[in-house]
Amino acid sequence: MAESEKTPERSPESAQLDEAAIRRLQDDLPDDEVLYDLAELFRVFGDSTRIKILYALFESKLCVNDIAQVVGISQSAVSHQLRLLKTSKLVKFRREGKAMYYSLDDDHVRSMIALGMEHTEE
Repeated sequence: MAESEKTPERSPESAQLDEAAIRRLQDDLPDDEVLYDLAELFRVFGDSTRIKILYALFESKLCVNDIAQVVGISQSAVSHQLRLLKTSKLVKFRREGKAMYYSLDDDHVRSMIALGMEHTEE
């Protein structure tokens, strides 16, 4: 870490940052719209049924019927959850004949799930 990037030493009595440091931190914050989108993404991850679906798709593509059987919920419930996951760009789908097969959208999703599992298992 460069000398200018180090956090200045402060005594417990002077726990407040100076105005310049506060301004720098405020300037570094992403726009509210970006933070809202990030919060929405984490909200989607905040449902155990959706996590089960994502985890089921971790290794292979599956159709709605397969997902419903693996996760133990109805096909209509799976379809509803998949709509939310598609909107959040966490899953993608491909039509093969009459069937629609779902998979994780990309390796970022796989990484988020893996990191989340690693964090919870610590």
